[in-house]
Amino acid sequence: MSESSSLDCSVLVLNRFYMPVRVVDVRRAMTLLYRGCAEAITIEQDSYTNYDFENWCELSQLHALEKQPGEDYLRTPHQELQVPRIVRLVLYDKVPKSTVRFNRKNLFARDGYRCQYCGQSKPISQLSLDHVVPRSQGGRTSWENVVCSCTHCNSKKGGRTPVQAAMRLLTHPAKPHANPGMVATLQDPRYASWKTFLPAAAVG
Repeated sequence: MSESSSLDCSVLVLNRFYMPVRVVDVRRAMTLLYRGCAEAITIEQDSYTNYDFENWCELSQLHALEKQPGEDYLRTPHQELQVPRIVRLVLYDKVPKSTVRFNRKNLFARDGYRCQYCGQSKPISQLSLDHVVPRSQGGRTSWENVVCSCTHCNSKKGGRTPVQAAMRLLTHPAKPHANPGMVATLQDPRYASWKTFLPAAAVG
C-alpha cells in the first residue's frame, strides 16, 4: 500500500479501561504514541500486548522484514513504522457517550455515501443532505427525516416530498444504534481486531 493510502487508515482509540472512545487518523494516532500519551495494542490468540513508541518501533522493524497481507506501513527517514490498528490512552479514563452524534459525516456514513433516491455512490463533493419532508412543510432536521442525496436528485426534488416529486426513497431513514463510520470501517478485514472492543450493535 502506498504512503498516502497508509495515511488514510483509521485507528481505534481506547480509554485507559480499554473502552472505545473514537476513531482517529494515522497522523493523530502516531502523535499520541510518540508523545507517550498512548500505547499501541495488538491482539494475538485473544491476549493483548501493549507497546510504547520505542517498543513499537522495534516491533515494526521485525515485521517489516516479512510483511503480512493487511499490514500498512509509514516510511520515515530511518525506518518503516507499522500503522497500529488500536491505541490506548494511558491516562484518559472518561466513558464516552453512547449517543451517536447527528452530523453530516455520520449521516453520509449511515447511508453508505449513496444517494437515497437514485442509488448511486458519489464523491462527497457531489453529495448533500435532503430533508425527506421539507422544512418548509414542517419537516425536522433529524435522523428520521434527513437522507444522503446527490446534488442532482436534491435539485430535482426541490422543496417537495418524495411523493410530490414522484421520486422513490430507497430506504427509510432511522437513527443508527452505533457510530456509522465505525460500522463502515469494520467491513474492511484490516480492522477485524476492533471487534474485540466494540459493542455488538457496532459489530453487527
